[in-house]
Amino acid sequence: MSAINRFLLANDLRIAANPCVSPDFCLDWPGLVQALRAGRVTRHGLSQVASAAGMWTLAEDVHGDHAWLLSPVAGLTSKPLADGIEFEGGFAFPATWANLLTLKNLLQEHDADSTVFPTAAGGLERRSLGVGARFTTLHWPAVEWTMAELGLSMTANQNSIPRELVYDVEAMLAGKLDTVPFPFIGGDVPEGHQGQSVEGMSHGAVLSKLKTGFHLRRIPWGFNADHQPIGGKFDAREDQLVAGCCLATSITFDLSPELALRTSGTPPAEVTAAVRTRLADCGFTLDENLLATVWPAVAKMRVRDAKYAAIRAKSFTTAAGRSYIRELSIDELPGLTTPATLATMLALCAALDLRIHYVAPAFGFEKNFPFADNAELERRISAAWAMCERFGVSIGFHSGSGKSRENYELCGRLTGTRLEIKTSGRYTYEMGRALAASSVPADQQLWRDWWLFTRDLAGRAAFAANDTARTMARRFISQSLKRDDVFASPATCTAALAALSPDPEHMFWFEYNFLFVLAAEGRSEHTALGDHSPAGYRQRARFYAISDEARLGYSRNVATYLLFLAETTGMATPAACAAARVRLAGLRDHAGFLSAIAPAHAGRG
Repeated sequence: MSAINRFLLANDLRIAANPCVSPDFCLDWPGLVQALRAGRVTRHGLSQVASAAGMWTLAEDVHGDHAWLLSPVAGLTSKPLADGIEFEGGFAFPATWANLLTLKNLLQEHDADSTVFPTAAGGLERRSLGVGARFTTLHWPAVEWTMAELGLSMTANQNSIPRELVYDVEAMLAGKLDTVPFPFIGGDVPEGHQGQSVEGMSHGAVLSKLKTGFHLRRIPWGFNADHQPIGGKFDAREDQLVAGCCLATSITFDLSPELALRTSGTPPAEVTAAVRTRLADCGFTLDENLLATVWPAVAKMRVRDAKYAAIRAKSFTTAAGRSYIRELSIDELPGLTTPATLATMLALCAALDLRIHYVAPAFGFEKNFPFADNAELERRISAAWAMCERFGVSIGFHSGSGKSRENYELCGRLTGTRLEIKTSGRYTYEMGRALAASSVPADQQLWRDWWLFTRDLAGRAAFAANDTARTMARRFISQSLKRDDVFASPATCTAALAALSPDPEHMFWFEYNFLFVLAAEGRSEHTALGDHSPAGYRQRARFYAISDEARLGYSRNVATYLLFLAETTGMATPAACAAARVRLAGLRDHAGFLSAIAPAHAGRG
């Protein structure tokens, strides 16, 4: 048994209430074997999928431990997965990470167009909606429902690694996770502040598609390993990052760690010549200082990319299983991205034979706020698109949540829907709305605790010594109170905040809410945030205990927002989105919502 599985079992942190922490979806195989033989499992009839070895079905016990049941073809002479037992004339295997990777090969060798696992197909190399979430996996059914309703491929699984996901559970258990600076709270939070591991999230996303029967729709879906940090302190652990992200079908390369070191270098002469020629074709003169500045980071990106290609070649046997999409992120660098800088970066990647599918320039987007000046936004996007179109690259719009209808319509129209809108924080907000609207007392208690956590965090940050934390907290509080005269003293501010009623529209709740999920005992002190101890995971389990009423409300909220994005960007027609909204309004319970994901003709037994 692995160390992470021993840790989880010893602290009664089971998959049913805390999924995706371990890479495995079976923590206690002997216990699951007993449940199988006693008939104390749920068989997910919609999960059936064929391979050359036979038909596979998922089974699950009350603790959330999963098994792969194989009804083998006649004459099968060896067990295709590891650690199996004979069961009901076939075999049962634990849902381990290693078995999952083997199963990917078995399914894709049998069916090159299989949609059980994420792929780079379905036009995802040109356009997508990138759906992340900063706190749980509870949004997945809503993403599956929306893709099914619209027949639209999305990047249905997206998170920043290692900022949001634990990149290495062994490092977590050893207390070796690094920290991530969060200037707006005036402190650092441990990496992986969602609590789940990248492998566990990858595993869970696949099982979700099987259990709801989404894979029967034959709609490709993607998994983006977002903001993969290149260079700097990440050099020492890039092999672990690569291994953890081996199921990702798109990689976002974030050059900022290496660029922050302010090193410089000289590319090979032939590379410089190729960049100069390509820039001249675009009407620009090569800025050799810029090229020297970015060269070390891009050179390291090429090394990381080669490692991603290598682990796929080693792990997977099919072209579909090995392919992936590259995104170049330059949106977190200071200032706006000029057309000349954008062209230089794309020309340099082209000279190195690094096929870039998406590039994320800095447009001046602010997280969760609309871009106020549409004329200026049109100017900026048009200038960037002129370069991207020359290089055959789509635009990735990061910090994409919370923009206006007019903003999204501009993004879609100017790029001809050659774009990706990346969203994440929105889905935490939608959970708050669902809990606040629930009639179930336990949901209401969770909501009140969540709101009070952010209120207390904001109130302290408003008087922090750190300038950034203080300035931003006061802005969030002022927007929530609709006044800015409460900062004469901490007592004045505390009294004003105490007069508020919990509301998901309060800006301070919106900005700080994601930190609650792994806050030990729900406390707002910095030392309690991103707590990977049993206390932090018990806090996380509260979200997985919400009622079916809240789950339905959350799923509706998420699906409604995705329909809005699909329509305004032009990825789906207004008529298709309107019809989907009618069907969504007609779903009366969470079980009905889940059952609508699979095709109507799918077997439910």
